[in-house]
Amino acid sequence: MISPVLPSYARIPLSFEAGEGSWLIERDGTRYLDMGAGIAVTALGHAHPRLVEALETQARKLWHTSNLYEVPNQTRLAEMLVEATFADTVFFTNSGTEAMECAVKTARRYFHVKGQPERKRMITFSGSFHGRTLAMVSAAKGAKLVDGFGPLLDGFDQVPFGDHDALHAAITDQTAAIILEPVVGEGGIKPVPEQCLKGLRKLCDERGMLLILDEVQSGMGRTGKLFAHEWAGIAPDIMAVAKGIGGGFPLGACLATEEAACGMTAGTHGSTYGGNPLACAIGATVLETILEDGFLDQVSRTAGRLRQGLEGLVAAHGDVFEAVRGEGLMLGLVCKAPNMDVIHACHDQHLLSVPAAENVVRLLPPLTISNDEIDQALARLDRAAAVVSANLKSDGQDV
Repeated sequence: MISPVLPSYARIPLSFEAGEGSWLIERDGTRYLDMGAGIAVTALGHAHPRLVEALETQARKLWHTSNLYEVPNQTRLAEMLVEATFADTVFFTNSGTEAMECAVKTARRYFHVKGQPERKRMITFSGSFHGRTLAMVSAAKGAKLVDGFGPLLDGFDQVPFGDHDALHAAITDQTAAIILEPVVGEGGIKPVPEQCLKGLRKLCDERGMLLILDEVQSGMGRTGKLFAHEWAGIAPDIMAVAKGIGGGFPLGACLATEEAACGMTAGTHGSTYGGNPLACAIGATVLETILEDGFLDQVSRTAGRLRQGLEGLVAAHGDVFEAVRGEGLMLGLVCKAPNMDVIHACHDQHLLSVPAAENVVRLLPPLTISNDEIDQALARLDRAAAVVSANLKSDGQDV
């Protein structure tokens, strides 16, 4: 008999009823150090006092009106994002995949109004992840994403990640945009080198294409800058944001320059819930906190401490770990042992992490995690790795 909740998740048998900062707490009081942050969502940790206050204050006033009317909280958050980023305008959504859908529509509409309607195709990269709508799985083309859901939507041309020759060969007179994650998340925590981001920006300018960045996972301070592309000193034409922007409340956004958004006039796109007063009140509080003096500098310092410790674990457990990669507090442990063995061993140490492709364990803690909690996480990872190593030896595997 099917469960009341559609069984589309392979859930871990853990259940939490409370959270405090970097910790999740089961009903019996057992505490787990959360190095996953709901997959890079709870950027300010669990039950952050400022977010709780923003939620309670707005909840007593107004939750929803729809976008039939002006939404002052939405205008405020949009103005904050415009001031802090490359963008001139923002469309609010409920999720990252909706933000990506808006990004693709914005790019196609741009060429439509510019008298080049044939330019509808977008280049994407293998190993990417842009959400689970039919359009976005068609863009990413991952086997696990598309199996059984065909036919896929046309308009997306995929090239191997890092293959410059294949990228150039894929560009035609019908190419409208290149879509890229500055740090590949689900695909294994792979940063795109700064020189490549600069090269992509130059290529798009030379060929009259738009550059669309998916910063759903890498944005909102996760890498030590507000957005990861800032490290390369470039700017996209369109960008999708979600996850951390709501601190755990469903919120996404599609940011664009005035030029790129020139076709998005009244009636071309919409959302019932997107940018509602409650979501935007929380989003504004998240952004205000991240933009405070010293916040991102502290993220970088914390990230340095974590990375140094992880490099030490790789050296100490060479049979379990191979390398560390990523940026800021978006780090991945490339494993030699099965990554799920490591994750399950971490559960026994009351430590939570997230799997990724290429046999990677993702570490995406709250941006507010303390040095003491970083040290605790490293100690628990050390103990988990020792268990995995012992199991490998007992199974007779070469180590």
